[in-house]
Amino acid sequence: MDKEVVLTRRRSSIFSLLKKQKKLSRQLSEPVQVRKFSVDSAIKDRRLDALILASDELAGAASDTDSEEPGMQDTQVRDDVVRKQDILERINSLYVEDPDREIGVAGELVEEVAEENKSLLWFLLKQVRPGMDLSKVVLPTFILEPRSFLDKLSDNYYHADLLSQAHSTEDPYQRFKCVLKWYLSGLYRKPKGLKKPYNPVLGETFRCCWRHRNSDTYTYYIAEQVSHHPPVSAFYVSNRKDGFVIEGSLLARSKFYGNSTSAILEGCARIHLLNWGETYITTAPYAHCKGLVIGTLSMELGGKVHIICQETGYQADVEFKLRSFLGGADQTNAISGRIKKGKETVATVDGYWDGRIDIKDKRSGEESNLLDVSILKDQRLPRYLVRLDKQGEWESQRLWSKVSEAIHHEDQVVATEEKTIIEEAQRARARNVTVVWSPRLFTRGNWDVPDGITDQGWKYCHSNTSPWQPEEVMEYEEEYVITSLKNVARSSDPRLREIVTRSDSDSRDEIARRTKATAARTSGESRLRETRRSDSDSHDDLARRSKTSTRSLKQTLSSIDSTIKDQTLAIDRLTRIVENISEGQRANAHRQQNLGRSPTTSHSWDLFGGFVLAMVLQSLLNWIFYHKD
Repeated sequence: MDKEVVLTRRRSSIFSLLKKQKKLSRQLSEPVQVRKFSVDSAIKDRRLDALILASDELAGAASDTDSEEPGMQDTQVRDDVVRKQDILERINSLYVEDPDREIGVAGELVEEVAEENKSLLWFLLKQVRPGMDLSKVVLPTFILEPRSFLDKLSDNYYHADLLSQAHSTEDPYQRFKCVLKWYLSGLYRKPKGLKKPYNPVLGETFRCCWRHRNSDTYTYYIAEQVSHHPPVSAFYVSNRKDGFVIEGSLLARSKFYGNSTSAILEGCARIHLLNWGETYITTAPYAHCKGLVIGTLSMELGGKVHIICQETGYQADVEFKLRSFLGGADQTNAISGRIKKGKETVATVDGYWDGRIDIKDKRSGEESNLLDVSILKDQRLPRYLVRLDKQGEWESQRLWSKVSEAIHHEDQVVATEEKTIIEEAQRARARNVTVVWSPRLFTRGNWDVPDGITDQGWKYCHSNTSPWQPEEVMEYEEEYVITSLKNVARSSDPRLREIVTRSDSDSRDEIARRTKATAARTSGESRLRETRRSDSDSHDDLARRSKTSTRSLKQTLSSIDSTIKDQTLAIDRLTRIVENISEGQRANAHRQQNLGRSPTTSHSWDLFGGFVLAMVLQSLLNWIFYHKD
């Protein structure tokens, strides 16, 4: 009995919708008259538009909006404000600004080894041989920088606001230049002296964030050591509100060449500009340290790096030049490169990665400044670290805190002891492991990469590369999970909400019943998400939406009319074909009848001819016999 009632209600709702559509069709067929839009008329048109589109767009939404009241919306708004305030208070209580603002100085990075450390260095050199990988060699603490390699990788994001500029740039070439500028801006920070960061232990994590002054947003950085042999570090950077997400993983290895050594990073990073659907793939230079035995101990960057955007076709190849044996200061930290689109060179890049870099357009010959570190270093974003007392056991700062404290106090004995404790604990865990270890924050991914690019293939478990949505309020990090706060009041569909709260001619129950009856025919989830993006109640917006929906319906009706005309013509053609076939069949039948009668007529003529011939013969014989007589 209940099913019959439901079916009856559905039929009545569908018939009501058809009547309204037919009425609107008659109105559209009349000459269009220019009239002023009022709020009431716009709301009526929007209601009719929503009712017509309900069968396709608003599946399942009626059950949620039936219970929605204006007072409930106000409560949701207040709840959203409270939630945002709670998140901001949590961020302020969890993070503290990083006091370390040391960025080093421009020029060659050198260090004089103290006499008491030279013996340790010689002891180290006796353990290695040319071509050997140094990742398994225990290094003395006097050459260590008091922070983890996971922390070191975050140096690239002190100017993440340059990616925000790229996101808001219309021209693809200018966007590519912004990304290139950001990439080169993350290289100039140098440690005090020639230092190497700690090798992260398996499962070690690090997190921090930067606050953007102009947009009042945060860029969050998450990193984890996902493998120890070989040592692979995975990282994820997100500021979706400013339009970018970065993800990548790098394998760090070192090689010894006798008087020099190189720290090589194998892997790539992906910079996603969300609203443009573009991904920029980047590689990293290697750090080259020389003068281990002869000469001054110094470090510089070397190798060729690539910045590739397959969506736009732009690519930059930048070479970091090593200073030659007899080279002067003008060769120190020099770079040169070019920007290409396909095989055509668009621009060239020259300068110093810790100084000034210029770009020259090949078409116009115009030369301009791409970046100047002396200016850029004053525009660094402030970095915020998690308070030490609120860090987990495996977070970098807390894990290496005793080692770092000893290094700051220049107590190499204590630093070596504490470092040994951490390394021995890791070896013990590796020996006692019974199941295959899996990372906490990252998982294996699979992406297509251009030829010549190596990808370590690790992906953040909570990765989100979708564009920022209108209902999202702010992005935040909680327990290494980067997510966003959504405005509940704005997340419900605005069209359906207006139908329920502003009905003036139809009752609330009637509209809800019609919406349910039509919405039950389809899911419409994807289009529902699209309709959530519009939530403006201005007069102009209402008029524009009403005109757009009326124009769309008129186009639909016109398309239906043309389809009916085409079908009518097809039926006429088919009728004529059938008539022609019928006439042909009748003609064939008539011919067959004539053919059937022709043998009889021929036979009659044969009999008549035979009779005449017999008469002639008879007369001839009579004449012959008559003349004989």
